[in-house]
Amino acid sequence: MDDSQGPRMSRSIVLASVLVCNMAFGQDAPQTPPPVKPRAAAPTARPAHRYLPDRFAGRAGSHYRLLWGVDSLRVKWGESGEVIRFSYTVLDADKAKVLNDKKNEPSLIDPQAGVKLVVPSMENVGQLRQTAPPENGKSYWIVFSNAGRLVKRGHHVNVVIGSFHADGLVVD
Repeated sequence: MDDSQGPRMSRSIVLASVLVCNMAFGQDAPQTPPPVKPRAAAPTARPAHRYLPDRFAGRAGSHYRLLWGVDSLRVKWGESGEVIRFSYTVLDADKAKVLNDKKNEPSLIDPQAGVKLVVPSMENVGQLRQTAPPENGKSYWIVFSNAGRLVKRGHHVNVVIGSFHADGLVVD
């Protein structure tokens, strides 16, 4: 028997078995053969957590850690796209002072959308950013207004704060 007859032969055997069983129990033979179910693949074990790649492997990660004293740079799309949140973790407070300096006006530039976003200023709250002196091991954030929702998930953006430049960050 060659490979092409294998599936056809197994279906015939299954159909014949069904007919014999139905006749033995006094039931009428079915008019159409039952559908053949595809074999289910063996279940695979899922990891307990989602894999998150290191966005700044190699030189880029070393650059931000050594030159600016920050790590874990992230850009997230939030509030249904109305705001973009930039966050980072401080490793060296002295090097990271530039990012929290009130004098430096942060901006988020999206070359793909052709826009430059700024930090909104609320009447009673002030700018939506943290300006306290940085401390080692703490995370900080800055919120940019995305009116018109021009910056989308997946876009590559640049964050500029004074002399600090983080280029090619992906919006999550």
